[in-house]
Amino acid sequence: MSGNKWLLILVIALVAACSPKTRPVGKGTTKPTDKTTGTTDKAEKDKKEDKDAKKVSDKRVSTVAMILPFGLDHLNPGATYSAAGLKKASLSLDYYRGFKLALDSLTGEGANYRLQLFDSKDEPSQSHSLALNPQVKGSDLIVGPVFPDGMKVFTTVPGNNKKLILSPLSPSAPTTYNAENLVTIIPPLEYHALRAAEFAVAKAKTKKVFVLTSGYSAELPYIKYFKKAVDSLSKKKVKVVQLTVARGNLSPIMAQLTKFDRNFMVIPSTNQSFLKVTLYSLDTLAKRYPVTLIGHPNWEKFSFLKSDQMQRLNAYITSADRVNYKAQSTITFVRNYRRLYRAEPSEYAIKAFDEGMFFGQLLADDGDKIKNLDDKEFTGLHNSFDFIYKKGQGWVNKHVNLLHYENFELKQVE
Repeated sequence: MSGNKWLLILVIALVAACSPKTRPVGKGTTKPTDKTTGTTDKAEKDKKEDKDAKKVSDKRVSTVAMILPFGLDHLNPGATYSAAGLKKASLSLDYYRGFKLALDSLTGEGANYRLQLFDSKDEPSQSHSLALNPQVKGSDLIVGPVFPDGMKVFTTVPGNNKKLILSPLSPSAPTTYNAENLVTIIPPLEYHALRAAEFAVAKAKTKKVFVLTSGYSAELPYIKYFKKAVDSLSKKKVKVVQLTVARGNLSPIMAQLTKFDRNFMVIPSTNQSFLKVTLYSLDTLAKRYPVTLIGHPNWEKFSFLKSDQMQRLNAYITSADRVNYKAQSTITFVRNYRRLYRAEPSEYAIKAFDEGMFFGQLLADDGDKIKNLDDKEFTGLHNSFDFIYKKGQGWVNKHVNLLHYENFELKQVE
């Protein structure tokens, strides 16, 4: 798609967002007709329209303020988008489309919304200004800013703690912001480590779990969360054995391995060079010792991982990014998205649709319910929502899937 066409679509989307209420895309109103003549009975039609209008006007309007990094100043004469800026704008457009499609679907069922769109420009100063904006502060739900720097500034503005603020796409730990009214919907790394620990503690008959690390500091948070979870879940009956692996050398743990049960290995690294060498050594080791491997959630995106090798290692990966494209609900969503926008939905559009359906329904049912997110679980196209409230951190979605390599592909463990 050319740049001009892309910008045109962006402008159209922004104009549509100015509408005070999203338009329905679901059920429409069927006009009553005279069965004999096939013509519309005007009196009946007017009566029904008056009734429908009164019904809609009596409904409470839920206001959603959406703050996305469109960077519209790059549309000014003489200005251009950088590659990074264009990527953020594309992300914003996809997210807006998905969220609006959800609200439109709920509007078709009788709900009523006012969706207000604001450009954060991905600049902390702009996020600060929007945090003071009366239209934003008066909304029933605030979605965004998207990136951590903007969210950090936004949540620290005094008086901005009355309405829920949804962090829509970032898995950053909520301790980054310390906001009681924050909703972290993408499960942070801590909950991936917890899910891995739950699986290891339940299945490791040897009462040992080996953590193979490259020694880089980036792995320390995962290791800390994993160890803490294992100690808590097993009451310290399962031992975590940590080994810094150099050049694929696994000999320091050989004496602790068993040939009679699965030896659980956890690798928190995302370094390609380290993984290639270490997985090769582990694959060789697995010819003599049964192995079950648990990998970092980012592994799902790595094309260099070999499915046959991962299957031999009986590998598992935690994930909050799993879409079943064969499910009827997903097929319907993709079909509607293509029809409306003449484009394929990205992962951001799918996430946005789930978030729009969940929060939109809560707002439509009862505005007060949105303050008690642990009352209701939700299964979406992309992930499920299972919230926990943590003092000083707000609401956090703790639902993480476990995926397993079977028949040379990743499949969700039920």
